[in-house]
Amino acid sequence: MKKKIQICGLLIAALAFAATALPQTAKPMTNDDVIEMVKNHMAESVVNSAIQSSPSKFDTSASELIRLKKLGVTDAEMNAMIAASSKVAAVPDAAPSNANPASAPPTADVTLPASQSRMPQVYVRQDGSMHELPLEKTQVAETKAKPSSMRNLASDSFVTQGLQAGVNTVAWDAATHINSPLGGSAVTQAGGLVAGVMSRRKPTITYVWGVPGPASSNLLKTSLPAFGVDFSRVQGIRPGDYAPAIVKLTPAQNTCRIVGATQGKEDARSSPAADWKVYSNFLEERVTTKDEKLGDGKYKLAPAAELLPGEYALVLRPVSTGKAFSGGDVACAQGDGLMFDVLWTFQITNDAQ
Repeated sequence: MKKKIQICGLLIAALAFAATALPQTAKPMTNDDVIEMVKNHMAESVVNSAIQSSPSKFDTSASELIRLKKLGVTDAEMNAMIAASSKVAAVPDAAPSNANPASAPPTADVTLPASQSRMPQVYVRQDGSMHELPLEKTQVAETKAKPSSMRNLASDSFVTQGLQAGVNTVAWDAATHINSPLGGSAVTQAGGLVAGVMSRRKPTITYVWGVPGPASSNLLKTSLPAFGVDFSRVQGIRPGDYAPAIVKLTPAQNTCRIVGATQGKEDARSSPAADWKVYSNFLEERVTTKDEKLGDGKYKLAPAAELLPGEYALVLRPVSTGKAFSGGDVACAQGDGLMFDVLWTFQITNDAQ
């Protein structure tokens, strides 16, 4: 009898040990978890890291994003939540594990997931999986300074003030989440720069495209990222008119990042006529890339050489620099204006391989 009791005790102990030793399924992170972290004054970088590294079950509906904003959740944190909600299943590597990435085609291991979205989409390969990057919206500021260099524009207080005073990106995030174009102007004007009575002859000013925040929350672990791009179903445009590109962003006074700039008439952004050749003399730091066109609006893309640590963005640019835009479409982010205004930012970290 005593022996039976001892055996039973050993079995119970063994089962208890096994229960504690087995890995426990982590509880998915929710909106309330993010709110609780924000209320406890955790750094934005900590919140973003937790979102990116944990299983999640976020509600990113328009009404919920507005509620999150009111409770203090930052735009970067909401972008991280949207990105976590749209992660796709892992796709096996196409190249052998011992292949030399420098000699292999940089886009060979990119597979575009099937999509019915009518908004442009960009995927990046990381940790053996394809992840969708969150779509972001540029803002436009005005200055009288000529676009001589990105560095000069980054030090222009009119530019940084104008980009800081931009539209609330929650509405934009909500619109992109439900796959519909954003209505309303997203263009900001540097305070009082062109206010007052203007002469009949419209002056030429510089329009500067930028994105809020000093750094992207999308951290890439490789200096040779491979992207998949799909804008084949966007309404109101001809997909064959555009191709993806990578540009280097210029940080400006720790408040925003400059994408590029061009000159135009003072009323160019309010004109409904498609007569503004925005890209004919556009200043930007474009990266040399290797790309593969899969069809109109579908591409594989990768930098031709390793990217140095810093801020970058994937953008959509007209194939013909002579393509004319309606300033009103650019201001309202619709049709061709939507294509030129959107971007997907990412950061190459100092320890990227």
